Amino acid sequence: MTHTASSPARPVEPPRLAIFKTGDSFADVVAEHGDFEDLFSARLDGFRRRGGVIEVIDVRRQPLPAISDQDGVVVTGSHAMVSDREAWSEALKPWLREALDRGLPLFGVCYGHQLMAEAFGGSAGYHPRGRECGTRTLTLTEAGRGDPLFGVLPYAFAAQLTHAQSALSRPETATVLAANDHDPNQALRYGPAQYSVQFHPEFTVQVTAAYLAHQRDILVAQDEDVEALERSVVETPEASSLLDAFALTLFDRRS
Repeated sequence: MTHTASSPARPVEPPRLAIFKTGDSFADVVAEHGDFEDLFSARLDGFRRRGGVIEVIDVRRQPLPAISDQDGVVVTGSHAMVSDREAWSEALKPWLREALDRGLPLFGVCYGHQLMAEAFGGSAGYHPRGRECGTRTLTLTEAGRGDPLFGVLPYAFAAQLTHAQSALSRPETATVLAANDHDPNQALRYGPAQYSVQFHPEFTVQVTAAYLAHQRDILVAQDEDVEALERSVVETPEASSLLDAFALTLFDRRS
């Protein structure tokens, strides 16, 4: 009896994660800690160690890639405002809608959170209570506690925040995963692998402290106790873990 040698299995290519850069940080933050894309990349250590590929695309200046070429996308924060409806920002909305329809994993942060909420049928704009900044406590909703990504977090967890605008209303099909007394839409899920958060999982203690310093006058004008906010800045390992956890799910989708 003759045996036909089987062809060796072709290796599975590692997943690619695109970081959609939507803005730049303050010059001093960039000089000391890196720009937004650097902060995100630093939180993706597990993804990189497993061989995941990270690509940064500045969507303000570069053409949007083909959705079929992506395995997952993270949309960063920005000092721009979603309500200004800049051309590059508006162009990203239909791309995100198609990505959602195709089931592409997405994770939006701050500006990305507000933009995704608007793209999928909600609204974003200036929060009526002003800016939220510093380390704040968020709580999971019942849906959040049962979510495969958020459900590993404690019911109450600390997160770094800095934003003047918010997702003021969520899309009808979105599920709220986390909230606090300032913002009822701190984390949203739009599909099985499509998430966005108002907080900054990429921020370190040092970056949050720098943002508090930059926004001191605004916060004082809001009658915030800035010294108390500065003292309360702590590490946020649970919130920060979400980025790598999201990225690592891309390996499961490739297997």
